[in-house]
Amino acid sequence: MDDLKQAVCEGINKAATELHDISQDIWSNPELNYEEKHAHDVLTSYLEKKGFHVDKKYKIDTAFRASIGSKDNGPHVAVICEYDALPEIGHACGHNLIAESGVAAGIGVKAAFEKAGKPLGCLSVIGTPAEEGGGGKVVLIKEGVFDDVDVAMMLHPAPMDASTADFMMAVNMVKIKYIGKASHAAAFPWEGINALDAAVTCYQTISNLRQQMKPSWRVHGIISKGGVKPNIIPEEAELEYYIRTQSKSDLDLLTKKCVECFESAAKSTGCKVEIKFGDRPYLNVISNLPLAEVFTKNCKLVGTGNHTAQSNSLSGGSTDMGNVSYVVPSIHPCFYIGSDAVNHTRDFTKAAGDEKAQPYTLAQSKAMAMSAIDVFTNQQLLQDIESKFKDDIKTA
Repeated sequence: MDDLKQAVCEGINKAATELHDISQDIWSNPELNYEEKHAHDVLTSYLEKKGFHVDKKYKIDTAFRASIGSKDNGPHVAVICEYDALPEIGHACGHNLIAESGVAAGIGVKAAFEKAGKPLGCLSVIGTPAEEGGGGKVVLIKEGVFDDVDVAMMLHPAPMDASTADFMMAVNMVKIKYIGKASHAAAFPWEGINALDAAVTCYQTISNLRQQMKPSWRVHGIISKGGVKPNIIPEEAELEYYIRTQSKSDLDLLTKKCVECFESAAKSTGCKVEIKFGDRPYLNVISNLPLAEVFTKNCKLVGTGNHTAQSNSLSGGSTDMGNVSYVVPSIHPCFYIGSDAVNHTRDFTKAAGDEKAQPYTLAQSKAMAMSAIDVFTNQQLLQDIESKFKDDIKTA
């Protein structure tokens, strides 16, 4: 291991207790998307104390950017923090560990810059709120936050290690509202138009559609409103659905099929229907292979990657990091945290706050920081990253 990468490891080791305290603080104080005020303050205060130039409330009230170095000295690498939680089950996606890993990587790169005696480029730790459905990164992209970034990286806890995240899917989020007519359900049911019947028909029709879905497609939803009392014909009913595929073209196709299901349920029950798509759809993740290969090599240097899974055998959720990967060469590796619990469960919430997650989180953070050092010091690598990115975008 060369001197700069050794400095990365030593810098992260030295800060290990502080990094763990940050993770525990965020885990113990879960906040929903766009409400992450405590996490924002904890992270920015720490980075400021460590000598980073910190822009608080950056473009979004709970976003931030903390930087060291200058692009005049070399490439601009961004490492990303997430820190929003899920309703009722807290940090069941481990965003406290994502926040820790981003800060840890920043600390490691700063130590390497100090070892080199000068900045080798610009390193930004970017705090991105509202990944859980709020599209914080989509907003930050529109605000130009990634315009001068050459490479973006983040880590995500999971039940396994995977250096690429091509299994992370594009998603459309949609709300469907059926409008009928209220009436007394016992005395004058023939005067009513039952919006709940439309919602149930919609749900069943989507379930029937599954027979003709590709194995990688996912559609899942809930009936979020179904009426007020049993003796009143429901005049309004609502559903929420997520429509996911592994490519934008497939997403457009599956979305069209679903809309036909939504509309047919209205027609068959005599209801009117309102269909409202979210204004921040998530794109699939495009993993930059030259960067992912460097990350994998660095994982081996620090002894991670023993709980691997083949990315092409996985089908995952969705993330607004996919949108970032369409504008900046990116990687989004997943990493094992000492538990077989799966994301978005109470068991994973427990695992994300467990002491056993720390060695894995710090080791992966070292690998990410070391990969940033490779980008800073290897011009050919950066050219390969940029060339592959251009090819990927043409294909996408």
